[in-house]
Amino acid sequence: MDESIQPLRRARFGPFEVNFSLRQLSKRGNRIKVHEQPLQVLEMLVARPGELVTREEICQKLWPSGTFVDFDNGLNSAVNRLRDVLGDSAEAPRYVETIPRYGYRFIAPVEKLDGLAPPASGTGSESERQKPDTAFQQPPAGSMAHTQTPPAPRWAAIGRWSSRHKYLLGASAIVAVVVAGALPFSGRRTHALTDRDTIVLADFANSTGDAVFDETLKQGLSIQLTQSPFLNLLSDQKIDETLKLMERSPGDRLVGDVARELCRRSGSKAVLAGSIASLGSEYVIGLKAQSCTSGEILAQELVQAARKEDVLKALDTAATRLRTKLGESLSTVQKFDTPLEQATTPSLEALQAFSRGRETLSRKNDFPAAVPFLQRAIRLDPNFAMAYATLGTTYFQLGQTSLGAENTRKAYELRERVSERERFYIESHYLQFSTGNLAKAQQVYELWAQTYPRDFYPAGNLTGVYDALGQYDKALEEAREAFRLDPANQIFYDNLTWAYLFLNRLDEAGAAATEALARGVESSAPREVLYEIAFLKNDSAGMTQQVSGAAGNTGLEVDLLLEEAKTAAYAGRLRKALELSRRALAAAKHADEKETGAGYERSEALWEALFGNVAEARQHAAAVLGLSSERDAQLIAALALALAGDVARVQALADDLAKRFPENTVVQFIFLPTLRAQIALNRKDAPRAIETLRAVAAYELGLPGGLYPAYVLGDAYLAGHQGSEAAVEFQKILDHRGIVTNDTIGAVAHLGLARAYALAGQTTQAPEAGNYRAKARAAYQDFLTLWKDADPDIPILRAAKSEAAKLQ
Repeated sequence: MDESIQPLRRARFGPFEVNFSLRQLSKRGNRIKVHEQPLQVLEMLVARPGELVTREEICQKLWPSGTFVDFDNGLNSAVNRLRDVLGDSAEAPRYVETIPRYGYRFIAPVEKLDGLAPPASGTGSESERQKPDTAFQQPPAGSMAHTQTPPAPRWAAIGRWSSRHKYLLGASAIVAVVVAGALPFSGRRTHALTDRDTIVLADFANSTGDAVFDETLKQGLSIQLTQSPFLNLLSDQKIDETLKLMERSPGDRLVGDVARELCRRSGSKAVLAGSIASLGSEYVIGLKAQSCTSGEILAQELVQAARKEDVLKALDTAATRLRTKLGESLSTVQKFDTPLEQATTPSLEALQAFSRGRETLSRKNDFPAAVPFLQRAIRLDPNFAMAYATLGTTYFQLGQTSLGAENTRKAYELRERVSERERFYIESHYLQFSTGNLAKAQQVYELWAQTYPRDFYPAGNLTGVYDALGQYDKALEEAREAFRLDPANQIFYDNLTWAYLFLNRLDEAGAAATEALARGVESSAPREVLYEIAFLKNDSAGMTQQVSGAAGNTGLEVDLLLEEAKTAAYAGRLRKALELSRRALAAAKHADEKETGAGYERSEALWEALFGNVAEARQHAAAVLGLSSERDAQLIAALALALAGDVARVQALADDLAKRFPENTVVQFIFLPTLRAQIALNRKDAPRAIETLRAVAAYELGLPGGLYPAYVLGDAYLAGHQGSEAAVEFQKILDHRGIVTNDTIGAVAHLGLARAYALAGQTTQAPEAGNYRAKARAAYQDFLTLWKDADPDIPILRAAKSEAAKLQ
């Protein structure tokens, strides 16, 4: 013991007052007989109210020579005699609480009277001698003589740790450090959270020296708690945003004052901190939820694991108990309480790798770097469902859809092992991204949103579902909801800007994109949207501004190069478009983005096909297929080949796609009908092409199709000599500029509209015929003006000039 610390001499608790200097105990002014050993126990407990005092410490105090043989029975006897004197019991303690296998804790408020003149025996009213429980106030600055410590709730851990206890050795010292450092004591009454409150999940304090617990237990606790539809953890994106406001780096450890300040700044209700420490070969895990404004303890748990292998089970038990203490109903705890080892993995090493992979994704947005961590998690536990699911999502983000589908499918096969919330995640991602069954995915997302109304995943991903279906009003609604739920998530900024653009609400799209840039969103979406808005407004300076803003960022530069290439192609400047596309392709290959490179090749294939360069289109399509066997690459390559008239190759690709993706909404209801209709056109069977595309009507505005079904249908009506019907389809493309933007189809639609009006003028009677011919001349002029600087040798340009001349 540090001899500079003066021992406690006098204290008051409840109706009792004790003078340890005189070895006297009084109750309401009346002396009570107490033996020395119970008094020594009381002295140790009262000196450290609310703290765990271990059995080893007490034994060392009572029998310092170690001559007493039966320490357990002797200690139990001393504590029981103390309880008899105080009128206390082990079953319903008011003063001395037993912490099984550890020791004891004094749980009543203690008023330390050292330095105060003792009242005369029997004088003063009881109300003067016994302070009310509500008077738990901090002493004045510089004064520590008169303090009152509030009572602790059951199973709370010790709180104040001073230098006077540094002498403790061995297991008892470890326990004291663990509980003191991790679970400070507070005696205010516990207040439950509401379903509107958010919690900041702090980093675990790991004093075991075993690095496997680093990040792992926090991840496990997060997974357990997010099963709850009641609790709401502050998102990583919001945490990083708040850390920046605190002039700290994203990913900084959330501990102590940092966690509490972040909690207050983010408007959250509580900080949930955890700890783990060794106790010989065993482990002690503590959890504590503390108000970030008042500092009061809202709930806490302390559990023990006999072995390292049992730590996750112990954490699971503690988290489940904590949920009810925080205010969640017993019914939802019981319903949504999949054991942590089942929801994740029994392997700490696998969970550690998974945690690092998730951290890399959420904090660094580095998808390639996350892959090795997730692969390691799966190697360590081949039944780790969420590791497969997360790896699948990562591959999809990287454009490697085959690997994405493979891992997502494996997660789906293991989905019975996970929690309800994770089952929603796995099933929805499997349906949306692996099978592509958007109707079923929509149902799962809607049920997910009903069950977990504060989760942003359903609304965020429903945005993509509705985009694919061409239901942009609904997509905007979901984008707004996702943004409301997690405004710090940059993906939701992206979704919101695109949703406004697709609806041709350019001012709102521009405002959202500008705000995203101001808030430091690092994706390419804001600059791409602002570029395309400038394009739609014929603002060349605005387009140049966005290209310049991307300088120095390889990913952004590549994306903006493609925008420039698309704009050049839109104007018929094919050679310039190909040059820009090849620069983008070279940059993509330099960055080892194989799938991105295939994306640029497929753009070139479509340009060549639409412009009438059949051989070149086939060549680029072959290059796409050589670079990638992914679904999207095959779909665009097949479309280019279909427009270029390669019937045999397209038929083979269509048959393969139909077999590989039997449930995929985009494949079955957008691309395959479009490909089959173009095959029919190539075979001079316009009626069949028209009939085939009738089934696409509900999806023709869908983003993946990019209005190509309408374009092919317009050509089919032209081939069937139905000019007015063809005009409707081409006009549809021109009316949806926010979807088409600078895609080449928007330019050639002018030529299609001119041909449709010209045909209608030939097949109708006057005066309608004259009106159609006038419209045809205007549409031809629009196209030729748009292509005034186009490469002169483009086949459709030569044809357009010839056709326009005949109408003069």
